[in-house]
Amino acid sequence: MRIRTLGFLVLAGLAIWFIAVNTGSVSIRLWIPTVTLPLWVVLTVTLLVGILLGMFLSMRRRARR
Repeated sequence: MRIRTLGFLVLAGLAIWFIAVNTGSVSIRLWIPTVTLPLWVVLTVTLLVGILLGMFLSMRRRARR
């Protein structure tokens, strides 16, 4: 197993653990409305947006070469 794959698996495991442990509710202000959601939902959405942005930037950089 490559170091990069192992590092990814460790980070993914830590992210999943962190999300699972944080189960309280938080209020988020979205310009006008204030939304109350469980923290794990907010963390999961943030993680997915980060993954999608990383993939997009990676593909864009690959297309330039």
